[in-house]
Amino acid sequence: MARSNQAQRRPPAKELPSAPAGGYDDVSAMLGAVVEHERRRGRGAQSNASGRYEPLAREAFDDGWRSLDDLPPFKTTVQTDSTRKIITRNDSPDIGFDRSINPYRGCEHGCVYCFARPTHAYLGLSPGLDFESKLFVKPEAAELLERELSVPGYQPKVIAIGTNTDPYQPIERKYQVMRRILEVLDRVGHPVGIVTKSALVVRDIDILARMAERKLAKVALSVTTLDPALARKMEPRAATPSRRLDALRQLSQAGVPTTVMVAPIVPALNDMEIERILDAAHAAGAREAGHVLLRLPLEVRDLFREWLMANYPDRYRHVMTLVRDTRGGKDYDSAWGTRMTGAGPYAWMIGRRFEMACEKLGLNKARTQLSTQHFRKPKTGEQQLSLFEP
Repeated sequence: MARSNQAQRRPPAKELPSAPAGGYDDVSAMLGAVVEHERRRGRGAQSNASGRYEPLAREAFDDGWRSLDDLPPFKTTVQTDSTRKIITRNDSPDIGFDRSINPYRGCEHGCVYCFARPTHAYLGLSPGLDFESKLFVKPEAAELLERELSVPGYQPKVIAIGTNTDPYQPIERKYQVMRRILEVLDRVGHPVGIVTKSALVVRDIDILARMAERKLAKVALSVTTLDPALARKMEPRAATPSRRLDALRQLSQAGVPTTVMVAPIVPALNDMEIERILDAAHAAGAREAGHVLLRLPLEVRDLFREWLMANYPDRYRHVMTLVRDTRGGKDYDSAWGTRMTGAGPYAWMIGRRFEMACEKLGLNKARTQLSTQHFRKPKTGEQQLSLFEP
């Protein structure tokens, strides 16, 4: 069934009803139709609403003829992204890098809280189940990177990878786009900072260790929780917490500077684990740490609320009340400077707990500074020869 998106547009956060004390009997009464469990087994999102730019919103419902029984499960499909540029630039004042690379669009890890989900709407797809099942690969990323690094006037700075979708998500095993990117960066001596929650990163220890010797690489592992049951619900296809800690250990032993990211911190769900996560990561060899408070931009708000009601209905009101307390009474505030950490007494308490735990463990006493002195522009076939080159 298709209806106008204009008519289907959901009300702003302040108008959404609070869950009654006993919880909702039907989640769809709050946020729209939810896809049946068997069709979305192993996925994070509960629904697959049309993207915000689509003129029509399509919603599956049971018309009495049992038609929903014939719908197939959401299988992972991969398409080629024929992008012509691979380095993305940004000028955000609260981000410590100005350029990044995303080898893939969409992410099979299925983290329900992922702030990158709304980007799938630009492709005409849903930030819900489509984001984690309809993936796009950039097979020519390494070649594009080499070409862009050879442009006259290019000035090297740290390239961040893993800031939008995970470069080591499951399909990387087959396509190896990330490994080819690292081979280029290693060859030309360009610094890179990686963020992932996948143990697959240890596959590339040979390259990363070689780069680390020249201060060209560092890796951050995101550890949301040490509870495997909670991790399975929040991040259904990501590596288990124990495997992430083991990846930290292997990288550290190989001489690669490592950071643990306690992210995202969800009030009343995993915020009680901050100190335990930092303890475990420090024991695994991490010497730097960072944290990010839960972010709920655009469609992520509704997807997280659906997930929360489906998995923890008894905590729904408490979690969302605390989230709003850290966002000035709203579900999310995108203001620069506070969007990562929130504001207000509860956010302040989380920040102080994190800082005190880091101080106790000796984390962040020194920050790894990557070097650009080894960079040498790659020579491509398209480059014009210098008149004075010997």
